[in-house]
Amino acid sequence: MLCSFLNENEIKCMMFMHFCMGGQFMEWSDVRIFLAIAREGTLGAAARQVGLTQPTMGRRLRAFEEAAGHSLFQRTAEGFVLTDEGALALPHAERMEEEMLGLQRQLAGQERQLDGVIRLSCSDWFGLHVLSPILADFHTIYPRVVVELVTDFRLLDLARREADLVFRIKPFTEANVVSRRLVHIDYGLYAPIGTSDPAVGGEGVKLVTMDEAFGGMPDVEWLNRQFPNATVAMRSNNREVQASLCARGVGLAVLPRPLGDTMKDIRLVDIPDQPPGRDTWLGYHRDLRRLPRLRALLDVVLGHLGKDHLRG
Repeated sequence: MLCSFLNENEIKCMMFMHFCMGGQFMEWSDVRIFLAIAREGTLGAAARQVGLTQPTMGRRLRAFEEAAGHSLFQRTAEGFVLTDEGALALPHAERMEEEMLGLQRQLAGQERQLDGVIRLSCSDWFGLHVLSPILADFHTIYPRVVVELVTDFRLLDLARREADLVFRIKPFTEANVVSRRLVHIDYGLYAPIGTSDPAVGGEGVKLVTMDEAFGGMPDVEWLNRQFPNATVAMRSNNREVQASLCARGVGLAVLPRPLGDTMKDIRLVDIPDQPPGRDTWLGYHRDLRRLPRLRALLDVVLGHLGKDHLRG
């Protein structure tokens, strides 16, 4: 009777998990437990999410792994980390979850409702000044989808599900990653309000720039060419910190226009040779390309940023 409700994708998910379990069909409740532990990282947090006790969660997980014939998690002092086998099973289990939730919504007449968690990663300033208003709009449309935004300069691994969707200035070359150029962002040179324009060549000029690990970035190289006689006053890999130091008179700074134009204590320096802008790319693992909540978020993001340039 249930098969009459299942579509082709649901049947494929069930057959995959049937194969993974050594020919035994699994209980959907066990899949939920696996997903909760993968997302929360500890038995206690996962137990609270699904409404079970921690000992029960532990017993169900052990039985699930025994049936699968693989250890799906590595137990560490910090919590539960997916093994290679667990990472392989995770996207399939998530698709199974989406299909089961879709079936429940269809039977309940709630096809348009989306829920679940999406984990995003981007740089600090991009999350604050670009993504935050977009995510607020997304929440208004899909209030049951929980977005986790992690601001990090590290290139998080999409294959290991460190993030579901990543925004970064470096193109994606990893296998199995779907990516696209999202937007070109203009950069500008900024100085504190009330100061004069910098001297040609940089005599007497102080700079606030990226730390040495990012010394090869285009804006750093532009500063070195534009002001070869300037002095580096301070360095930081955080654009918000650079903007704050500039506002306090420490030195000139090259900043993304969406950040610099919003700061009330600094001004854009009008010079003929403007600093180079940067392209921003988005990427996600190909296994998530049909995940409804991810597709809904991409529609909202592209609706706001699917343009050629972004200024303040």
